[in-house]
Amino acid sequence: MAHFALPSLRCALAGMALALASQSVLAQPLSIENAQVRAVPPVSTTTAAFMVMHNRGDSDLAVVDARSPAAGVTELHNHVDVDGVMQMRRLTEIGVPAGGSVELAPGGLHLMLIDLVAPLHEGDEVEVTLVLDSGETLTLSVPVQRIEVMGGGMQGHGGGHRGH
Repeated sequence: MAHFALPSLRCALAGMALALASQSVLAQPLSIENAQVRAVPPVSTTTAAFMVMHNRGDSDLAVVDARSPAAGVTELHNHVDVDGVMQMRRLTEIGVPAGGSVELAPGGLHLMLIDLVAPLHEGDEVEVTLVLDSGETLTLSVPVQRIEVMGGGMQGHGGGHRGH
């Protein structure tokens, strides 16, 4: 009989592990609003993703990585003014304060999708996974939309990814 008890015990333990994993995902304090990926011409190999990240928790958190099957590389970025010239800088994390929000928008913080695996068209959906400093992940289905920016704040994002 002991021969059959071990597989049953394994199944029970696996079931408990799945239940605990599901609870940690459900308990995640990060929520996302207004997520969108910029529609770019079919010849473009890069684009950007924007969103508002809300931390409903009592502790600060940080997004430390992002992934998307739509791109060979996904990076966290910011635009900074260097001697009057706006430049993109790769970030190691984007912090979201407890009870606060952070906006990823053209001309500021954003996600770069580099080496697109196929052209993205307005109306497509792109999977984006955010990785938190806790190790938790949040996977989103993000619509591809046309994004107009006054003053050309995202200049260079549609035609190539220079300097990286």
